[in-house]
Amino acid sequence: MSQTPTDPPLVQEGRPFPRGAQFDGQGTNFALFSAHATRVELCLFDEAGNETRVDLPEFTDEVWHGYFPDVKPGQLYGYRVHGPYEPAQGHRFNPNKLLIDPYARELAGDLVWRDELFGYTIGHPDADLSFDERDSAPYVPKAVVVEETYDWRGDERLLTPWDATIVMETHVRGYTMRHPGVPEDARGTFTGFTAEPVTDYIRSLGVTAVEFLPIHAYADDKHLLDDGRRNYWGYNTLAFFAIKRRYLASGHRDEFRDTVRALHARGLEVILDVVYNHTAEGSELGPTLSFRGIDNASYYRLADDPRYYINDTGTGNTLNVSHPRVIQLVTDSLRYWVEAMHVDGFRFDLATILGREPSGFDQRGGILDAVVQDPLLATVKLIAEPWDCGPGGYQVGHFPPGWAEWNDRFRDDMRAFWKGDEGKLNDFATRLTGSADFFNKRGRRPWASVNFITAHDGFTLGDLVSYNEKHNEANGEDNRDGSDNNHSWNGGAEGETDDAAINALRERQMRNLLATLFLAKGTPMLLAGDERAQTQGGNNNTYGQDSEIAWINWERDPTEGRLADFVRKAIALRERFPLLTRSRFLDGRYQKASGIADFIWFAPGGTPMSEAQWQDAGARSIALLVDGRAQKSAVSGQGTDTTVLVIANAWAEGVEFVLPARDDGHAWQLALSTAPELDEALALEAGQTFICPPRSLNVFAGPADSVT
Repeated sequence: MSQTPTDPPLVQEGRPFPRGAQFDGQGTNFALFSAHATRVELCLFDEAGNETRVDLPEFTDEVWHGYFPDVKPGQLYGYRVHGPYEPAQGHRFNPNKLLIDPYARELAGDLVWRDELFGYTIGHPDADLSFDERDSAPYVPKAVVVEETYDWRGDERLLTPWDATIVMETHVRGYTMRHPGVPEDARGTFTGFTAEPVTDYIRSLGVTAVEFLPIHAYADDKHLLDDGRRNYWGYNTLAFFAIKRRYLASGHRDEFRDTVRALHARGLEVILDVVYNHTAEGSELGPTLSFRGIDNASYYRLADDPRYYINDTGTGNTLNVSHPRVIQLVTDSLRYWVEAMHVDGFRFDLATILGREPSGFDQRGGILDAVVQDPLLATVKLIAEPWDCGPGGYQVGHFPPGWAEWNDRFRDDMRAFWKGDEGKLNDFATRLTGSADFFNKRGRRPWASVNFITAHDGFTLGDLVSYNEKHNEANGEDNRDGSDNNHSWNGGAEGETDDAAINALRERQMRNLLATLFLAKGTPMLLAGDERAQTQGGNNNTYGQDSEIAWINWERDPTEGRLADFVRKAIALRERFPLLTRSRFLDGRYQKASGIADFIWFAPGGTPMSEAQWQDAGARSIALLVDGRAQKSAVSGQGTDTTVLVIANAWAEGVEFVLPARDDGHAWQLALSTAPELDEALALEAGQTFICPPRSLNVFAGPADSVT
C-alpha cells in the first residue's frame, strides 16, 4: 500500500470520548488512549489500498482525538503511533507498524504473518532491542467505521433465572460444519447455527443457554499455520469489539445480531466466552499489532525489568487490568456486547487475571469491582474460569458475590468417584450437594458452582470412558506422559472396540456422569456432543484442530440416540422435582420451623451414615434423601415438594440398600436410573431391600409428607 499525496481530509478538534471511531450521522470522531505517545497518525485507506495519514490534533487526558466531517461508515483505518522505542524502559513505539484500534467494531482482511509485523528486525543480533523500519500495513487487518443501527424487533435479554439455567458449551463452527440439516454454504457460521434442525435439537435437550467459545476477532497462531493447522478455540484476541469474520456467512456483524434474536425467540440465552487476560501480541519477541505499539507500558503488566512481560497467562503477556484505561476498555467492551448485541452473559477465560493486582489475586481487583457495581453488567450472567498460570493457580470459590465459577473440583471428584477411586465418597457427597465448602459464604447461592464433567479443554465424555491416555498425534505431541490426570478409564480396551460388554459399560458410565451433573446442586454445563458420545479419537487438546477431529460428527452416535434421550430425562427431572434446584444450600441440620432435616445421608443398611463409614476409603455406595417438607427459604414454613431419594453405587457389583421407612403405605417409585436393566415402572415398599445394580445411579421419588 502507498501513501497518496492527495489533500488531507478535513479535521476538527473532536472529543476524547467515547474511545474508538464513532459516526454521529454526519462525520466520525476518533479517540485513542496513549499516555506515552508523542504523536498519533490516523491512517485512512481507500478501496485500492492507498493510505492517507492525518495527525489527530488534540491530546486530552492522555487521549488523542479528532473529528473528521467527511469520514463515513465503511471507511477502513488504522493508526501509526510515534514515541520512544526504548524496550528496556517498556516503550515499543514504531510508526512503521500499522496498529489496530482497540475499539474497532469490525475488521477487514486477515492477519498475514510476515517479518514486517514485528517492531524489531527478525534475526538481528540485538533481537527485540533492534528497530525495524519496514511498513506492516499490507499485512494487518484494517478497522472499519460502522453505523450502530439494527432493528431488534422487540427482542430483549431473557433473564433466565440461574436456578433454571442449563448451559451448553459449544463452538459456532464445530457445531455446524458437519450438520446435515445446515446448508453447506452456511456451515460453520452463525447463520448455520440458527437453522431449525440445530435450534430444535438444542431446545429438545432442555438446554436454556448456549455458551460460544471465543468469537472476538483473533489471530491464527503462526506456528499452527506453519504446521498446516489454525487456531480453532479462538483464545488469541486481536480486537475485543469485533467478530471473527470466519463465523459470518454474510461477512456482516448483523448476522450475529440475527442469531441472538433467533436464539432468544427459541428461549435460548447467549453467553460469550471472552478473553480479557492477554492479547495475540505475545512476549517481547511477538509482533506489534495494536496495544504494544499504542502504549506498551500502560496496556501490559511488565516485569521488574520492563523489557520483559509478566506472563501469568502462559501466552507471553498479561493485560494490565489494574490500569484505569484498561479497566475502561474491558467494561466498555462488555457493555457493548450487552447493549448493542443483546448477549445474556459472559464466561471469562483465566478470570483470576481480572482480579490480579501487583500483590496477587484480590477479590476487590479493579475489574471485579467495576463489573459487579455496573448497573448494566450486574444484570447479566458472569462466569469465571478461576484459574491462571501464575502463582495463584486455581482459585475456585474465591470470587465475590454476583459471580458464578467453573467448578474444577466437581469435574475431578465426580470423574474419580465413578472410575472407582478409593476415598472419594466424601468428595462425591460434597459436590452433589452444591460444593458448600467453596460457595456457601457471603450469601452466595448453589448456582454459583458451574458444574461440568467435560469442557472444550480435555477429553470429551465419550473419550473419557474410552481412553486411558491422550492420543494427540495430530497435534505433533508425544503421548508418553499418559492421561495428564484426566481421571479417565477405558473400561478394558484403548479406544473404539467391537466388544459389546465394554461398550455397554462405557454407555453406563456416561449415564452416571451425566446423571450426576444434572442432579447436583449448582448450574450444570453440558459440552456439546457429549449427549451423542462425541469422540475426538482420544485427542485432549483441539486448540489447533479446526478439522473433523473437533467438529461434531452428526452421522455418528454409537448410542443410537439413547444417551441423548437420557439427557432429556435427566434435565426434565430437574424441572419435575423443584427441590433439586432450590437456591438454598442443604445443611442436613434439624430445621425448627419445619421440624425436619432437609437431607440425610444413608448407608446401604438403611441407617444414617456414621463417622466410621464416612472415613472408610473403600466405600463407594451411598444414598441421599432430600426431604420435600424442608422449608424452601429462610421464610418459615413447611415445603410441599416431592421427596427424592438418590442411590449411587460405584462398585463393580450390586449392593443391597434398605429403603427409608414411610408411614403412608406408598411405594418408592423409580424416576430415573442409569441401569437399563431396571424396569422403569419399578416400585418398592418402604423398608424393602433394593439391589442397586453395579456402577449405577438411581432416583426414587415419593410424596413430600411420606417420609418418617
